[in-house]
Amino acid sequence: MFAPLALAANLASEAFMILASPAQRPLALSAAAATHRRYYDVQAHRGGRGNTVENTLPSFAWALIDGTTTLELDNGITKDGHVVVWHDEEIVPAKCVDTHPVHPGDPDFPYVGKYIANLTLAQLRTLDCGSKRQHGYPLQLTYPGTRISTLQEVFEFVGCADPQHEVLWNIESKVDARFPNRTRSIADFVEKQHAVFARSPYKDAITYQSFDWRTLIAMKHFDSTIVTSALIDDETGLMPDNSTTPWLAGIRLDAFPGPTLSEQVAQAAAHIGADILSPSAESYETPVPDPALEGYMTFTTREMVKEAHKLGLFVKPFTVNRMNIVEELLDWKVDGIITDYPSVVRRLVQQQGLPVAPKFPKQRVMTCLREHMGKQQQQ
Repeated sequence: MFAPLALAANLASEAFMILASPAQRPLALSAAAATHRRYYDVQAHRGGRGNTVENTLPSFAWALIDGTTTLELDNGITKDGHVVVWHDEEIVPAKCVDTHPVHPGDPDFPYVGKYIANLTLAQLRTLDCGSKRQHGYPLQLTYPGTRISTLQEVFEFVGCADPQHEVLWNIESKVDARFPNRTRSIADFVEKQHAVFARSPYKDAITYQSFDWRTLIAMKHFDSTIVTSALIDDETGLMPDNSTTPWLAGIRLDAFPGPTLSEQVAQAAAHIGADILSPSAESYETPVPDPALEGYMTFTTREMVKEAHKLGLFVKPFTVNRMNIVEELLDWKVDGIITDYPSVVRRLVQQQGLPVAPKFPKQRVMTCLREHMGKQQQQ
């Protein structure tokens, strides 16, 4: 029986009561997923948005074909309580276009520009989120007419392409700790996401990640078997005015012994009982994008990785799209790489002599994709 969900107001104090194991914790997985976990963890960020329009059935299809270990994706929750797979809090015009109102005279139409929390699933279904190629990803495949999917639909599609249920998942809750009126509540995310997880044969292969550490604490309180990953970067770990960040459940990094900030980050993640630390690879303040260039600044450091491993955490940085950074992180012995280009990172990982996940059969994946996209179009 799962423990009752803690109230958001108590999460900060509860954070300090959760202690991490001193040894690196084995993750509880199904037999098939445990077999898949022996491969180096190359994660397809938003399904691999460098290759295909993000967070869509086509993106997950190509991630499977390319031999991704883990499908990384984001969840929002609609006005009528459906868990959907989408990154942004609102529907942005750079990614989606309106087609028609869900019914004549709908006062919410047009839907582009509205928050997901203020739209119903039926309204979201009318959007075309597969026609626009993102400017930063010139090689991105588009799939005109692609709909936003529910998490359940993504599980069903991938289960068709992966009948042994081998692939792993890293699912983020898109809770906005700064502006709570823009997303559904922590309780809604934990309860509704968990309900979908629990119905899925992939339940034991799921990592639950968030920048809002209150969500991680709440999920562990609700179901201690769920693997959690603490996301963090410059903007969520520290505030410019040195006030307490809203993202870390009331925790201040300077409350930990360190002695470095990097070590404090690892200590804080371990303190809330996270299984994985998922830091930004580079600092957002870096003036140059690559370690080969003078002045490059990291957020993830060798000291952070070492301290996290000492405290029993796995380390899987994001979002790594340059091979010089991948090589640096592999040298530091990180446990996984989250990337927009999983096929390219997989090749480099394989070149380094690390085991990589097998590619799923293209014909089977594409047959399942046509079937499941067809179902969406009929709704």
